[in-house]
Amino acid sequence: MTETNRIRNPALRSKIMTAQQAAALIPKGSNVGMSGFTGAGYPKVVPLALAERMNAAHAGGETFRIGVWTGASTAPELDGALAKVDGMEMRLPYQSDPTCRKRINAGEMEYLDIHLSHVAQFVWGGFLGKLDVAIVEVAAIREDGALIPSSSVGNNKTWLDCAGKVILEVNSWQNIALKGMHDVYYGTQLPPHRKPIPIVTASDRIGDAYLHCDPAKIIAVVETNAPDRNSAFSPPDENSRLIAEHILDFFGHEVKMGRLPRELLPLQSGVGNVANAVMEQLQGAPYDNLTAYTEVLQDGMFNLLRSGKMSFASATALSLSPDAAHEFNRDAAKYRDKIVLRPQEISNHPEVIRRLGVIAMNGLIEADIYGNVNSTHIRGSSIMNGIGGSGDFARNAWLSIFMTPSSAKNGQISCIVPMVTHVDHTEHDVQVVVTEQGLADLRGLSPKKRAEVVIENCAHPIFKPALTEYFERARRYSPGQHTPHILDEAFTFLPNWQANREARDAWKEDSVVQADAWK
Repeated sequence: MTETNRIRNPALRSKIMTAQQAAALIPKGSNVGMSGFTGAGYPKVVPLALAERMNAAHAGGETFRIGVWTGASTAPELDGALAKVDGMEMRLPYQSDPTCRKRINAGEMEYLDIHLSHVAQFVWGGFLGKLDVAIVEVAAIREDGALIPSSSVGNNKTWLDCAGKVILEVNSWQNIALKGMHDVYYGTQLPPHRKPIPIVTASDRIGDAYLHCDPAKIIAVVETNAPDRNSAFSPPDENSRLIAEHILDFFGHEVKMGRLPRELLPLQSGVGNVANAVMEQLQGAPYDNLTAYTEVLQDGMFNLLRSGKMSFASATALSLSPDAAHEFNRDAAKYRDKIVLRPQEISNHPEVIRRLGVIAMNGLIEADIYGNVNSTHIRGSSIMNGIGGSGDFARNAWLSIFMTPSSAKNGQISCIVPMVTHVDHTEHDVQVVVTEQGLADLRGLSPKKRAEVVIENCAHPIFKPALTEYFERARRYSPGQHTPHILDEAFTFLPNWQANREARDAWKEDSVVQADAWK
């Protein structure tokens, strides 16, 4: 049941219409900025109505596609629905929908995968073209027209500022107690007029509690009552538990060495079960008064806030399981002094991340023996999801940690390889690599020393001999000895390792012959 009293501004109440009527106002070929960040705060009904309109147009022989810009990933009601009807010409800056991914990798949809902190300045700079329409979910509209944001802020400020036309979805499922939890900073500028972002602790509030929009641009208001997409996290498996234990042992060492305070430093955690497991393990760790400066608040971090182990968390979005979302919605008012949700250009701002000394913990698809990380591509050419905010944090963090199980596909594939097939985070931005096998602290190590530590501490025992053999032969035959590689072998490590031992041995012999020829 919707609540019309969520729309307190009389002029905007007069613009209430159905999702179908609102979708009819979106032109073909337009660029549309939509709210949503990791399944939170995305528009629930207008994208579905737009997909129906697109499907009807395509059935009639017309082409109807748009550019879709968001904060990060959304949900089946948005990405899935539009991808299913081939309704997206361009998608940015991050996605995780299987239908969307399939179209991108088939070459049927363009995809711009960029750092999340860069999106707003790209839009303001005009690098992405004109933003025609914004579709933004809010929790309510005040009498004066100010907008109470919902469970994510993402790029909503930029969409509302830059779009020619605006459609609002007012979602009464979102708890009205979110009022006051947001901090929307309106002080950013383009060069040469930039000023420092005045955040010196994770809990600093520097902006407005509301979003603002010129009412003349608002062409439709649609009422909804629908939950965010909430996926339950899997219970931590043995690998996740071991990875978390290695990281906590490392924290203990860093505290002992005086490089971390007893309450640690502000934590950033990527999305996923492994990252969530690390947060859960902190419940029993000897660290109190924890803080977070991150982009997404997941169950593990929410539980730390609930138990009192964490005193404050700054993010741009909530991303909670159904049970945690229910609990948060019930008790949202008591978290207003413990959580702040910011625009992603602030939650992911390199200047702030560097100043606060954030501990960044993110996942990966594969890491190579020298510390380069691939977090986006399968076999070098097929996108999985995107870089998201991991690059914003990795390069600027006090501690840049990447974590993964040491093998995938039931032990058939090594996640530690001679050379990654796609580089998202160079060895210069990766300080620590962790698998269930152990932790490799790469700080201060030359490339060859890094390789020794990564292979010894992080590789799965099944793959360790082959990686060691590769590295030894590379040190013997590589024409350059700073970062030794046998290039014609590096990318065939995985497909040849297990598929055919006889062919693999012949391939190794050929590599040696070629290396001798190079010398």
